[in-house]
Amino acid sequence: MQRLMLKSKLHRVRVTEADLNYEGSLTIDASLMRAAGILPFEMVRVYNINNGERFETYAIEGLPDSGVICLNGAAARKGVVGDLLIVATYALYSEDELAGYRPRLVHVDKDNRIV
Repeated sequence: MQRLMLKSKLHRVRVTEADLNYEGSLTIDASLMRAAGILPFEMVRVYNINNGERFETYAIEGLPDSGVICLNGAAARKGVVGDLLIVATYALYSEDELAGYRPRLVHVDKDNRIV
C-alpha cells in the first residue's frame, strides 16, 4: 500500500507580487524551492492564510535569494501582496519508506528568508 503524505512545505511565505496577465503558476524564490525540494513545474497546493483560498498550480523559479512569491494568472485572484501562504507538495510513499519519513518544513521570516 502507498500513502499520500506531505513531502514539503513553505510555511507562511508572504506574497510579494501578483501578475494577472501572466500565463499561470506560482513564482517562488529558487533558494526556497531548493530548500523545500520543489522542482520547476512541480504541482504545488497553496493555502492562503489571510482569506482561506486553496488552489493548485505549478511552481516556477524566481531569482535566488530574492524572496519573490508571485501569484500568476488566475492565481492572482486568490490573494494580494502581503498575504501569508502555505505552499505544500505531496508524494506517495510505501509503508517501508514511512519508517524514516519526515517532510521538509521550511520556515521564513517577514522577507521570505529562511530562518
